Amino acid sequence: MVEKTVSADSGSTFKTLRNLWPYMWPADRADLRARVVWATVLLVVAKLTLVAGPYFFKWATDALAGDAKSVPPLPAFLLAPVMLVIAYNVVRLVQLGFNQLRDALFARVGQYAVRQLAFRTFIHMHQLSLRFHLERRTGGLSRIIERGTKGIETIVRFTVLNTLPTILEFALTAGIFAVTYGWKYVAVVAVTVWLYIWFTIRASDWRIVIRRDMNDSDTDASTKAIDSLLNFETVKYFNNESMEAERFDRSMARYETAATRIWTSLGWLNFGQGVIFGLGTVIVMCLSALEVQAGTQTVGDFVFINAMLIQLSVPLNFIGFIYREIRQGLTDIEQMFDLLDVPQEIVDKPGAKPLVVGAGKVEFRDVQFSYDPNRKILKGISFEVPAGKTVAIVGPSGAGKSTISRLLFRFYDIQGGKILIDGQDIRDVTQESLRAAIGMVPQDTVLFNDTIAYNIRYGRVDASEEDVRKAAELAQIGPFIERLPDGYRSMVGERGLKLSGGEKQRVAIARTILKAPPILMLDEATSALDSHTEQEIQAALDLVSQGRTTIVIAHRLSTVISADEIIVLQDGQIAERGTHAALMRKAGLYASMWDRQREATEAEERLRIARESDEFGVVVRRRPSEVS
Repeated sequence: MVEKTVSADSGSTFKTLRNLWPYMWPADRADLRARVVWATVLLVVAKLTLVAGPYFFKWATDALAGDAKSVPPLPAFLLAPVMLVIAYNVVRLVQLGFNQLRDALFARVGQYAVRQLAFRTFIHMHQLSLRFHLERRTGGLSRIIERGTKGIETIVRFTVLNTLPTILEFALTAGIFAVTYGWKYVAVVAVTVWLYIWFTIRASDWRIVIRRDMNDSDTDASTKAIDSLLNFETVKYFNNESMEAERFDRSMARYETAATRIWTSLGWLNFGQGVIFGLGTVIVMCLSALEVQAGTQTVGDFVFINAMLIQLSVPLNFIGFIYREIRQGLTDIEQMFDLLDVPQEIVDKPGAKPLVVGAGKVEFRDVQFSYDPNRKILKGISFEVPAGKTVAIVGPSGAGKSTISRLLFRFYDIQGGKILIDGQDIRDVTQESLRAAIGMVPQDTVLFNDTIAYNIRYGRVDASEEDVRKAAELAQIGPFIERLPDGYRSMVGERGLKLSGGEKQRVAIARTILKAPPILMLDEATSALDSHTEQEIQAALDLVSQGRTTIVIAHRLSTVISADEIIVLQDGQIAERGTHAALMRKAGLYASMWDRQREATEAEERLRIARESDEFGVVVRRRPSEVS
């Protein structure tokens, strides 16, 4: 995905708000829409109550100043100045209560929007292609989603709970000033508000650029930290803790600089806002003071105007705060919405039907594929895996072996030819049903940081404890698990690092047994293991593959001797095919690969014997030709 840089004055704001609206006004949740309506009613009542408050302050002032004529006819118990002061504060408390009730009503709406959009993003991430995930960094993606969900809550809350009240309060204040004191007061207030908003928007837009720099450096630092922690052992192997720390610190230094600029610019923004509103207040209060001196206004009017301006300053300050928060929230979720805009590379055809697996025959028919148009990986591959048989695919590195497993799972779509299961093109069936029919035991088994039982049950999430135990026994890992202090509840650690390579492979085999797929894919499942462990794992794999259509992608040729057919790939084409015996008689590429691996194995064995002999003080004589 190409990340877009969107300027603060572009249409991205309205686009994002349009995208958010269905979450703020969910069509399938009448209860949440009712909450939005009631919250809106309460904010209107709260603002009307707030505007009424200064009138009690004005009447109390006039009553204390002895100007009873300006006090309207009120119930006798309210005419006392003390009661007017109490009434003023009661009104403010009532207004505060309405505001808190409004916030409480709207809380569920905001949290629903956060949850639904985060859930949609999570689902979308799993629907994107393997190509996308290979090109992205996990740390950066998690940071984008984290900031995006926080930004959603900010925008949802401030759009409904603060923008509308601010507009309403300004309209009410302007109306009162126009009716009671004349248009010159309205003009001064309007110009003040306009300048205030203009300055706030311009300054906030300038700060958005700094905010993006801060987000980029934050994402970069998070990516480096997660990358380093995921590769903890590699860092230790090469003694590169200092280098990793320096890389992380460089990113954090960028973050420090940007964050410092953010806070400094905020200070200038607040100061500018204060100057603009202060000048407007001075002009309006001077006009009122002159009229008090002229006898056209009372002292209560002077106090009333000041109280109204003080009340107006609060939502005006919120205008700046709201705009900053909304723009910063938009900045935070821009990348999240860009993520949602990334199209799925692999999609089900309209009307795609579930795969119907009978015998489980797999066929590659003239398959052509390339990750990059300039470099073909598979060049017209054709082979068949009969139902219940085992076909092994071998060849040099880069020949296209692992690509075949990715294509069978439909992580990528082929550019030519067909891949068929029981005569059904895998592009014509649903991806869910296709992947449900295939079991995979990969070369590098990565486990979830949870219990052993959880990782085995991942093959079939509704499996019973007894089913999990049976699968573990068949995978020859049951006795090992039983010896652990916590048994099946033992945690495997990040990526399964608490288990050895052989133990992780057995867990992978167990969950594949639990899945019980009709088609089995073994992608170099033993190539990373030692010879002894390989033999044990191979025995378990042989058990699993019995009666199943099995494709074995192998590095060690000794593991595929018993395959019904061996296909030798070279440069994306089938160079040879046949049984082990037939290929050895042919004395071609397969035979030469076999001889090289046999020599390497024999050399390893001689070295092992030599080391064991040295440990027991036995001198072993070797011919010069045996010494490398």
